[in-house]
Amino acid sequence: MANVEAEAVDFEPEEDDLMDDEVADGSPNRTAPTTTPRLKSAIAGGGSSSAPKKTKGRGFRDEAVAEADRNARMSARFDTLDSEGGPGTERSIEGWIVLVTGVHEEAQEDDLQNSFGEFGEIKNLHLNLDRRTGFVKGYALIEYEKFDEAQRAISEMDGTDLLTHIINVDWAFSKGPFRRRSIRRRSPRGHRSRSPRRRF
Repeated sequence: MANVEAEAVDFEPEEDDLMDDEVADGSPNRTAPTTTPRLKSAIAGGGSSSAPKKTKGRGFRDEAVAEADRNARMSARFDTLDSEGGPGTERSIEGWIVLVTGVHEEAQEDDLQNSFGEFGEIKNLHLNLDRRTGFVKGYALIEYEKFDEAQRAISEMDGTDLLTHIINVDWAFSKGPFRRRSIRRRSPRGHRSRSPRRRF
């Protein structure tokens, strides 16, 4: 590549280089300086119309209108779950479904069928597998036709051993809050006892 020297050129306009559009004398063919048209911008409000700007988004709404809209939505009637008689079991569309948790990862459907089949006819059994590993995810759904069959399965199988794992059995659907096992309130201080009350 050849060495090429570049010469710096100064482009500052000089007084005689300005455009000579204006005629120095006061003749009638003198042109008035033209103004460049301004662009209308919706963001900057550069339009000459007196109509209010329309903006979109959450931050541009009138606060009074937004508050009225929010109050109207919140005062509407909401659907509620029917909990007649308090918390309890709920029947699914097909039957009574029992949730089994703590299932061994190498368990087969036959293992669950043999264990839970003695309480009644099992209509359906779902044993979900992890796609990545191919093993059982750790829970199963077992469906019985009759309530008393499902109730016996829960009462007799809850806390038992299945393939070296202790399984927990409970209803899959329930009205209201679930029943809790071993309710123990723990203090935020851990295992320490309470301090005596102060005397004033």
